[in-house]
Amino acid sequence: MAKNKSGVANTPKPLDLDLRPGQSIELLKALHILTREGKINQDSRRKLKQVYHLYQFIEKLLQELPSSDLGPTLADHGAGKSYLGFILYDLFFKPLGKGEIYGIETRSELVAASQALAQRLGFDRMHFLNTSVAESANSQSLPDQFDVVTALHACDTATDDAIDFGLQKHARYMVLVPCCQAELAASLRQNKVFDLKRTPLAELWRHPLHTREMGSQLTNVLRCLYLEALGYQVTVTELVGWEHSMKNELIIAKYTGQKKQSAADRLKALLTEFGLEALLKIRFSRI
Repeated sequence: MAKNKSGVANTPKPLDLDLRPGQSIELLKALHILTREGKINQDSRRKLKQVYHLYQFIEKLLQELPSSDLGPTLADHGAGKSYLGFILYDLFFKPLGKGEIYGIETRSELVAASQALAQRLGFDRMHFLNTSVAESANSQSLPDQFDVVTALHACDTATDDAIDFGLQKHARYMVLVPCCQAELAASLRQNKVFDLKRTPLAELWRHPLHTREMGSQLTNVLRCLYLEALGYQVTVTELVGWEHSMKNELIIAKYTGQKKQSAADRLKALLTEFGLEALLKIRFSRI
């Protein structure tokens, strides 16, 4: 422990909470963001800051929705412990008095824990499904349409499945923070020898580390083009500072109905240029 000039040990000061107005302290304790004494450590602070940043983006989208008697519907894919879903409900859906949140998660123990917490807090318009993102689109437990679809760090191709879910459910908005994605990088790796002979661009993914980074970058570029081709206006920005998370790209898609053939053409051209034509039917079949 550090000492002051008098040689007396300094007493650590609790970190400032910097909570949003109306935030339930009981909820943050239940999510283990706050300790039982109401304090917060640095790791939890980073997590809370990231969720709050994402909340600010989603709150604006929810406020733009046309008013309805039933309120907004939101699907949270790869929900995990449902930090995002619970904070959205606590700060927006609970004061609104209407609307439904559906958390979708494959780990049954996390689903059970979230269900128990929602019941304890009286969050009766929160629902949790123990299923994969890919399978959820066909679930009879979900509405036919959603206003907002979110996917915060849904691993590998789960973000692609969340996009497909949003398309099938006619989502007005999609809010995506992609995680690792290995499918496209694996294709680049498989074709590397041929590509190095075919085009100097293959130098961009000749080394294994660059293959992974190039695969991730190209994946998100293709996702954005896909959404634009199918009638969404797409914005790509940074979620929080890089000191908080390396998985930091935020994709916000707003449905306008204006499909862009030019985006579809560029998507196909990129797949051809990188030798990834096989992915057209697998990931981008709707165009």
